[in-house]
Amino acid sequence: MKLIVGLGNPGIEYQFTPHNMGFLAVDRIAEQCGVRVNNRNCRAQTARARIADQDVVLAKPETFMNLSGVSVRELVREYEAVPERDLVLLYDEMDLPFGTLRVRPRGRSAGHNGVGSVLGALGTQEITRVRMGVAPEYPVSDGAAYVLSQFKKAQYPVLGEVLDTAAEAVRVILAEGVQAAMNRFNRKAEEATSGDS
Repeated sequence: MKLIVGLGNPGIEYQFTPHNMGFLAVDRIAEQCGVRVNNRNCRAQTARARIADQDVVLAKPETFMNLSGVSVRELVREYEAVPERDLVLLYDEMDLPFGTLRVRPRGRSAGHNGVGSVLGALGTQEITRVRMGVAPEYPVSDGAAYVLSQFKKAQYPVLGEVLDTAAEAVRVILAEGVQAAMNRFNRKAEEATSGDS
């Protein structure tokens, strides 16, 4: 069983904020699969789906971002998943421009508390992740406040595009592997950032 886990905070006040990109991406994947992420188990909202001929569980931990690992560890046990092989983590990344995305097979948390919680709970950094850029257009004095603030209406078209891209990246990871997804999607991200300079 593959686990597709998006990181975020539960509650309507957090729904459309940069820090909830992981939740939004899981919702987009669910929408494309014709399912709703509204079952509750392992301290998460979950749904079963089929992507690229594989059975998957879509999950949004309800433990709040900084304790995401508590829920993910329970999910891994419940579904007898091997994190290094079966888990894909989706989340926001302040170091990437808004609208870009990068796929990585491993790595540290880079200061992301939700990712740090997951890596600590599972005891490995060998986890496939889809990082969605949320860097602000202009420098901000309080990054924590920024990621918990609502998206502006003008950002919605780009937000929709990156969520579609994240859903496609997950499909490619499951169908062709992490390297194929990196080759396809990371190149696009690099082209997007170099085109801005």
